[in-house]
Amino acid sequence: MLENVIEDRDFALFMQKSIQELIVLFFEKEQNFGILCKIEDVSFEPELPPSIVEEFRALTLFFLAGYTFETARIEDDILIFEAGFGSENIGSVVSVPLLSIMQVIVDETPVFINLSTYKEDLRVKPQEIDESGVKTSMASFLSNPENSKFLK
Repeated sequence: MLENVIEDRDFALFMQKSIQELIVLFFEKEQNFGILCKIEDVSFEPELPPSIVEEFRALTLFFLAGYTFETARIEDDILIFEAGFGSENIGSVVSVPLLSIMQVIVDETPVFINLSTYKEDLRVKPQEIDESGVKTSMASFLSNPENSKFLK
């Protein structure tokens, strides 16, 4: 079932890693992009006035271009950038957890869609990495002669 996939921790880690790699690629290529994200998970420092916050929808689009793009960075699985809001262009540092990004958009076209609904903290602790599982998985993969075409 789809729920088993989208609610799975490993799937969420995969999505988070994919979002990060895509955004880093866009940083390297100097490609402006938009993010459609869950506003409930976004934080602003300093906080924005209620008149601005109440205008945000549950899914809000932020477009990273110009100064906003130049200030953007990823720290601890959070996309951080500076932006101006409202008619007074009130400045704030915006922090968006990567898994709260539902779409990455270029030129009005979604280039990435995050389907994960996993809610727990995804930071991998060193003791959680199961080296034997990785070795077993690789051995299983290599035991199939059809998979040799994927290796160089």
